[in-house]
Amino acid sequence: MKIAAMGSGGVGGFFGGKLAHAGADVTFIARGKHLAAMREHGLLIENETEGNIHLPKVKATDDPAGIGPVDLVLVGVKLWDIESAAMAIKPIVGPDTAVLSLQNGVIKDDILRRIFGDKAVMGGVGYVATRIARPGVIKQVGKLQKLFFGEYDGSRSARAETLLKFALKAGLQAELSTDIRRTLWEKYTFLVGLSGTTTTMRMPIGPIRSNPQTRTFLHDLMKEVVAVGRAHGVALPENYADERLAFADSVSPDMSSSMHHDLEAGNPLEVEWLSGGVVTLGAQVEVPTPVNRAVWDVLALHAGGRKRD
Repeated sequence: MKIAAMGSGGVGGFFGGKLAHAGADVTFIARGKHLAAMREHGLLIENETEGNIHLPKVKATDDPAGIGPVDLVLVGVKLWDIESAAMAIKPIVGPDTAVLSLQNGVIKDDILRRIFGDKAVMGGVGYVATRIARPGVIKQVGKLQKLFFGEYDGSRSARAETLLKFALKAGLQAELSTDIRRTLWEKYTFLVGLSGTTTTMRMPIGPIRSNPQTRTFLHDLMKEVVAVGRAHGVALPENYADERLAFADSVSPDMSSSMHHDLEAGNPLEVEWLSGGVVTLGAQVEVPTPVNRAVWDVLALHAGGRKRD
C-alpha cells in the first residue's frame, strides 16, 4: 500500500511511522528541521512503556507533487492548514485514492469533500498522545493507539480492508467502522468539552471536573454537541453527554487538550472548527449553542496566535 502522510507531526508522523514499520510504502511530507532530521537519521517513535521504534531510512519530502499517485493520503496537519494542505496533495490524489483525515472535529471532511469529491474521502479518528519531541522524533505517552476509519456509505471497501490489514500488523488497535459519521461525533463530543474548558480556564481536566460550576459548563458543552449531532441525523444516544462526563471522571487529572497547549505556546487555535463548528452546525438545524458560542467568543482574540518576529 502506497501512503503519503501529509503532516508528519504527532499524528501523521506516528501513524505513518507505525504503518511504515509494518511494511507499507510511506512517504512523509514535512518541512524545516523535522524534514532535515528525517532525511538524515530517519524517524524515531519514542515510548518509555512500549519501547521505541526506529526507522533508520524513510522517504521524506516537502514537495508532494514529486511522490506520484498514492493509494492513501493521511492528513494530519492542524485544521487552520487544511485547505492549503488539500491543494498541495491534489497531484497525488488519483481516481481511487483515499483521503483520510485524522484531524480534530467533524467539519474537516466537508472541506475535503468539496475539494476531492465524495468518493475520495474516508472518515477517520485517531486516539493517541503524541508530539514532536525534537526534529525527527515523535514522543508517545502511554499505550493508547487507536485508529477507527471507514467509508461514509458503510461499505467494507478493498482500500479500507487493506489499510486495516496494515494497521493491525502495525500493532494499532484498529477497527473498520460501518458508521464512521457516528464514530467521528463520539470523539467530537468529548473533544469539544475538553478543549473548550481546558483552554478557556487554562487548567487541566482534574480541577474542572471537581468544581460544581465548571463541571456543569463541561457537561453543557458536550450536551450541545450531542443535540446538534442528533439534529443532523447522527445516531448518538440522547444521554451520550452523560456517558462522556463519566469518561471525563476516569482520565488522568493532568489531562489537557492540544488547543490548551497551543494557547500556551502562542500558536493559532482550532476553536473555529471545534466549539465554533458546533455553533455553525447548530445554526444550520436551529439548535441553540450558547455555551459553545461563549467559548468561541472568549478565545476569539487568541485564535490567530501571537505574532512572532
